[in-house]
Amino acid sequence: MLFRDLLRDTVQTLSAHKLRTALTMFGIAWGIVSITLMVAAGEGLRVGQAKVAEQFGKDIMIVFAGRTSMQAGGTRAGRQIQWRGDDHLAVEAQSPDCAFVMPELGRSGVPIRSLYNNASLLVTGSLPPFAGVRSIPVAEGRYPSWEDEKEVRRVAFLGSDAKKQLFGGRPALGETIRVGEFPYTVVGIMKHKEQDSSYDGQDIAKVFVPFATVLRDFPNKPPARPDSVDRLLAVPKSLEQHEACKWQVRQSLARLHGFDPHDKEAAGIWDTVEEAQAFRKMTDGMKYFLGAVGLATLFIGGIGVMNVMLVAVRERTREIGVRKAVGATRDSIIRQFFVETMIVVFMSGGTGLAVGYGICGLVNLLPMPAFFAGLLPTWQSGTMAFLLLGTVAVLSALYPASRAAAVDPIEALRTEVGG
Repeated sequence: MLFRDLLRDTVQTLSAHKLRTALTMFGIAWGIVSITLMVAAGEGLRVGQAKVAEQFGKDIMIVFAGRTSMQAGGTRAGRQIQWRGDDHLAVEAQSPDCAFVMPELGRSGVPIRSLYNNASLLVTGSLPPFAGVRSIPVAEGRYPSWEDEKEVRRVAFLGSDAKKQLFGGRPALGETIRVGEFPYTVVGIMKHKEQDSSYDGQDIAKVFVPFATVLRDFPNKPPARPDSVDRLLAVPKSLEQHEACKWQVRQSLARLHGFDPHDKEAAGIWDTVEEAQAFRKMTDGMKYFLGAVGLATLFIGGIGVMNVMLVAVRERTREIGVRKAVGATRDSIIRQFFVETMIVVFMSGGTGLAVGYGICGLVNLLPMPAFFAGLLPTWQSGTMAFLLLGTVAVLSALYPASRAAAVDPIEALRTEVGG
C-alpha cells in the first residue's frame, strides 16, 4: 500500500469516529499545554528573581563586623570587632580567589541642600568599582572615579530619588549642593532601578561620594575608630571560586583582627551567591515537579490513545481479516495502525504546543511583577515535549498494532463487524 493511500485510509477512519478522536486528541494536547505552561512558569520565576537579585548586586558577599563568640589569641569572647579603612587592601592581597574586596561607609541623616530644596539623606562613601559590583546604573554623567578618590574631591553621584528630592525635574548635572557644611559638585545621576534587598536603604535614595572624602569630611565619632568602616564587599572571580574567596576573606580578617576564622559572630557574611544558588535549586525543583505533573498528564493521554486504538482493532477485526486474506502482510497492518496513532498523537501534540506557546505570548503582554519575568518557554522544553510525544506515540501504537497484526484471518472473517 502506498503511503498516500495509507494516509487517506487513516484520515477516513479517524473521521468516522470524530468524537472519540477529538477526546483522545484533547488528552494529548492538554498534556503538552500543561508541560509547556508549567515549565515556562518555573523559568519565568527563576529569570525574574535572578534579575531582581542582580539589581542589588551580582555574586557579592557583604562582610559585617560583630563581636567575637570564641576565644582566640589569649583574648576573651565578646570583644567588639571594627573593620579599618585599609583592611580591604590586605584582604584583597591575601585572597587570590576574590576579584574585588572593597570598603563601604555610610552616614545617615546628612542634611543636604540645593538651590531648590533640602533633604536628609544617606551619604555612602565607596570606591569606583562599587558601581559595577552593586549594579548602580548611570543615567547622566559618571560615578566618582579613582582620580576623585586619590585627590579626595568633593563630588557627588545622586540616586534617582535623591535627585528628585533636591532638584525636582530640573537638571542637576554640574550643579553644586551642600552636603553637611561642604560644597559638592554633582557629577552623575543614577538611573532608576528596582531593588528588593538592602542592608542600609534603597540605592535610589542615596548620595554616593568618594570613600576618602567621607572619611575626611564625616569622621567617625568615639568610641568608633577614626578610620573604621561599616562593611566590606567581596566578589569572587567566578562562582566556582566563591567558597574559596569567602574562606580567604575570613582567614585574612581573622589574622588582622585576632579572632578565630571559624567565628561567624565576629565576621558575619551575607552571602548573596549562596542565596542565589539555593533559590536556583528551589526553582529548578519546582520546574521539574511541574514538568512531571504535565508529563503524567501526557502519559495518561497516551494510555487513552492506546485504548482507543485497541477498540479500533476490535471493531475492525473483520476488515483486518479481509485485508490479510487478499495478501496484506503483517508489516502493512502494523504500518497502518502506527500511522493512525502517530497522526493522532502528533496532530494533538502540535496543537497543544501551539496553544501553549500562544498562551505564553498572550500572558506576557500583561504587566508583570518584578520577581516574575513572565511565561518563558525554552527550546529545551519544546525539544523535551517533542521527544515525549515521540515516546508516547511509539508506546501507544506498539501494542494495538501488534494486536492487529496478530489477528487470524480465518477467525476474523467469522467475526461480525463490531463483534
